[in-house]
Formats: sequence, structure tokens, C-alpha cells
Amino acid sequence: MTPNISASTASNKAEFYQDLELQIQGVTDGQRNWVTNLANSSALIYHGLRDVTEKPINWVGFYVLDQSLPPSSTKEALILGPFQGKVACTNIDFGRGVCGTAAAEARTMLVKDVHDFPGHIACDAASNSEIVVPLVLDGRVIGVLDLDCEVTEGFDEVDQAGLEVVAKYLVQACDWRGVI
Repeated sequence: MTPNISASTASNKAEFYQDLELQIQGVTDGQRNWVTNLANSSALIYHGLRDVTEKPINWVGFYVLDQSLPPSSTKEALILGPFQGKVACTNIDFGRGVCGTAAAEARTMLVKDVHDFPGHIACDAASNSEIVVPLVLDGRVIGVLDLDCEVTEGFDEVDQAGLEVVAKYLVQACDWRGVI
């Protein structure tokens, strides 16, 4: 059993992300199923950040490559995966919104105010800032890690660095059958 991350065990966000990585390693040890690992990871991130930052994080989850598109399709899209929070958008085309842009460009999108992002998809009207980290395996985007916050500037470069480490770890810790 892994201990809970809280403000008492992580005095700042950098320490939180170090602890988070250890917790994710703990819950993924011996488990390679991507659904299981992303479900547990979204719960750890969601509840941990809400405790540590005291910011209203309102959504943490994953979108993965949509394999239901016909083989002849040249379009790439994401489909909703494991998450914590309110009901979410289910399909997002590459290049559309923050998630689709992160996937199309294979780079992290740190958006301080989603209302300033052209084409932002408002799955939850309460969201005001967002960070999306691509999941990249062998040079190909296979999904994204998406976090929303109810306040502007809810995420910063410390979050970006910590979440990029988590994303890289999860890509290697999972068997992606059914996604790629």
C-alpha cells in the first residue's frame, strides 16, 4: 500500500512531484495494463494536487489514440480514457482545442487562460486554465495527460516539469495494446 500525498508530506510542488512519481511507480509495479495504470495515476494526481496546491483542480485525465477510425482514414483523433472529475468530452481531433493541439504538435501546452486559446473546447465551463502533456512512444503521440483548473494561471513550469516526468514514466510502464 502506498501512502497518501498531502501537504504535510510534500511542502512544495517540486517535492510533491517527486513523491508522485514514487507513488505512481508503486501502483504500477507489476501492472502493465494501461487502463489500470492511467486510472490510478489520474486519481493520485487529482487528489494529490488538490491537497498540495489548494487550487481548484477540477479535472485530471487521459485521452488516448482513437483506434476505432477506419484504417483508410487519414484523420487522427483522441478518445476519452481514465479520469477524475466531471463528465468530459469524448472525442477530440488532433489539432482541435488544447488537447488536440498538444497531440498534433507533440509538445506540452501550458495555457494560463483557456479563454485566450483559439479553439479551446469548453468541456467544463468552470475551467480557466489547462495543461496538456503528450504521451509519446517511439516518436508517435499515443495520448495526452490533461489537467484543468478553475482559476487562471492554475499551472506553472513546475507542474509542467513534474507532469512531463510522470507522462514519460507512464508511457514506459504500460502495455499499450488496443491503443497502438
